[in-house]
Amino acid sequence: MLLRRALARTCRTQVPWLSTPVASASWHVIPHTRNANKVSRQQWQRQTVRMSSTAAVAKEDVAEEAVEDVKPTHPLTDADRQRLTFQRNIGVSAHIDSGKTTLTERILFYTGKIREIHEVRGRDSVGAKMDSMDLEREKGITIQSAATFCDWEATSAEDGSKQRYAINIIDTPGHVDFTIEVERALRVLDGAILVLCAVAGVQSQTTTVDRQMRRYGVPRVSFVNKMDRPGANPWRIVQQIRSKLRIPAAAVQVPIGVEDQFRGVVDLVHWRAIYNEGHKGSDIVVSEEIPTDILEFAKEKRQELIEQLAEVDEEIGELFLLDEVPTNRQIADAIRRSTIGLKFSPVFMGSAIKNTGVQPMLDGVCEYLPNPSEKDVFAIDTKAQESTGVPAQNATPDVPLVPAAAAPLVGLAFKLEEGRFGQLTYMRVYQGTLKKAMQIWNVRTGKKVKVPRLVRMHSNEMEEVDSIGPGEICAMFGVECSSGDTFTDGTTQYSMTNMFVPDPVISLSIKPKGQETPNFSRALNRFQKEDPTFKVHIDHESKETIISGMGELHLEIYVERMRREYNTDCITGKPRVAFRETITRRAEFNFTHKKQTGGAGQYAKVSGFIEPMEVDPETGKDVAFENVVMGGNIPTNFIPAVERGFYEALEKGTLTGNPISGVRFVLKDGAFHAVDSSELAFRLAAIGAFREAFKQAAGIILEPVMTVEVVAPSELQSQVIGGLNTRRGTIVDSEVRDDEFTAVAEVALNDMFGYSNQLRGSTQGKGEFSMEYKHHMPVLPPVQKELEEAYKKTIPQAKK
Repeated sequence: MLLRRALARTCRTQVPWLSTPVASASWHVIPHTRNANKVSRQQWQRQTVRMSSTAAVAKEDVAEEAVEDVKPTHPLTDADRQRLTFQRNIGVSAHIDSGKTTLTERILFYTGKIREIHEVRGRDSVGAKMDSMDLEREKGITIQSAATFCDWEATSAEDGSKQRYAINIIDTPGHVDFTIEVERALRVLDGAILVLCAVAGVQSQTTTVDRQMRRYGVPRVSFVNKMDRPGANPWRIVQQIRSKLRIPAAAVQVPIGVEDQFRGVVDLVHWRAIYNEGHKGSDIVVSEEIPTDILEFAKEKRQELIEQLAEVDEEIGELFLLDEVPTNRQIADAIRRSTIGLKFSPVFMGSAIKNTGVQPMLDGVCEYLPNPSEKDVFAIDTKAQESTGVPAQNATPDVPLVPAAAAPLVGLAFKLEEGRFGQLTYMRVYQGTLKKAMQIWNVRTGKKVKVPRLVRMHSNEMEEVDSIGPGEICAMFGVECSSGDTFTDGTTQYSMTNMFVPDPVISLSIKPKGQETPNFSRALNRFQKEDPTFKVHIDHESKETIISGMGELHLEIYVERMRREYNTDCITGKPRVAFRETITRRAEFNFTHKKQTGGAGQYAKVSGFIEPMEVDPETGKDVAFENVVMGGNIPTNFIPAVERGFYEALEKGTLTGNPISGVRFVLKDGAFHAVDSSELAFRLAAIGAFREAFKQAAGIILEPVMTVEVVAPSELQSQVIGGLNTRRGTIVDSEVRDDEFTAVAEVALNDMFGYSNQLRGSTQGKGEFSMEYKHHMPVLPPVQKELEEAYKKTIPQAKK
């Protein structure tokens, strides 16, 4: 079956003349006809090889033509290639408590960056190196992503030679509340390690991280951690990667021993056994002899690896069709090609806490993940966009960036932090060289700034440097900018695309305890600048300060940081859910705004309709303004005022005072007065017209629905599912393992308040849950009526 599928796929996709119906039909007769044995297997295979060869030549010709079309103006020099070949930029991402920070701690220890290993929740009260905040060490979680760099001497499996690699690492949080930290880290990285628990496997945040990796085209190696835990089953995890994450994957290692007997791995690619011995597992013992008790199993898994590669790699596919056994080098090259091409993920195994299997995984990172020159990066030429009239934020990046040191500088500021010496700006340099005391231009603002200090980060420690080359990650002091700004040397106007920022899902009111000090607003302004998912606004009716974020923990952490870092105790109100309003049917409007006072009055007339709008898959927007006015009934200089009025009306709905989404506003006609019409009049007319039409458009209230994942002991399954049902939850998936089970449900966020206490009580403290925003859904009619009545009570009587 694999042979047929591979053959059919190769011929259909690689050979142009087989795409015609006649050719396809005549070709498929061979594998699918029961009398196919009339054609000898050898003839079939020879024919396949000839076709694949023809396709390969055609493919090379097309590739050469494409390269000729877009030639980089600054080609890589030999020095650039030498430096980039041995450089890696990787992130460590996973679900909560999968062992990301513990793994990073071992990487830093084995690369000689730190002298001692400290645990995340260690008894020595020191904490892991990458958890530099006191809050992180107290709670045992990662709150902020932390960057570091190290050098690793990778050992060649063929001849045993060593080669030094420079690795930049960003350790990211696992909680969905801090998802922006993962988002901006993956935005600037070339590869990633996806860590999975050998017992729990693919969990809710794993799928979120997988989605983020796909969004930015980041290749990944998978690392099944916690192989020492009871119930560890790496083969179930490999199957989950294929089925739940929908990416071809295969183990490149087989564990030697399981659970508490786990002591090493068998390298299936280079066919050898690797053991960790000595102090903290720092001595690597490589044996050519595979343990006899797992020899047959290892052979079976190596064959499975080759079969999976045959599905995604052309060279291995051809060898598989010819019944030839690929060499170790061919397998390793195929894994590298497929991983960089985002078609495959090699799966490593180990236990970071037991110091086993980390070094072979590091060798795999160097061997299989791309260097900065192997990942295609494109920018937008804002100067060229000005001539086309297309806004830069809507343009498609089409300018290839080359990591050449002599090229014009292009860098992206992806993270901001308030340091002891001012604002610390994390920067990824994509092209050119960034030097200390250099003048650089902010493309967004057009301002020129000087780089006072340039440092490389090691968690919360810094190392001063004079220059940073392309493909590197560094930090600058004293440069005022926003997260996502692009910097150049002034010779180009290239801009990088913005990262995806999710909308907040929860809000609460906040006020300082006692008299308000300048530190209160200073802290809120700083946090809002550093974290794009943290929003602050003033409620005009209640005059309260409202903070919004990704979850209760997210806001709780910021309130605690205000107390510790700014000495400002705060009182918070009850959390509020970020409801939205929308319409369900089309409604016409024909609205005239008239106001006569002494002198010139106000006059504007607008007519058209509003209608429901789905989310645009390209832009992600679900509100739009369209102008179809003909004949100049509304002068063109007043059209932007109508658009501003529409967007202003969306900010506050009439049902509950929440923002309105999913609406298209179409302006068809109108009228103006030569003297009394103005931009203000048309803006107010648009607001009035929208509110009038909204009443006729069957408005509804939307509430955020969360994907909730609960893990608890198997004997308590009925209590957990009963608890979710009482909160109007819909069970979408459940999985029972040896001694615990996982339930995945969709529950409205408004019904999730207080769930942690209920779960703790019903599971004797053994259950845990995580949740992630999925989408907004209409509330039930009784709930909508209740919300509308509650909102009406808050409106002053005159406004009713």
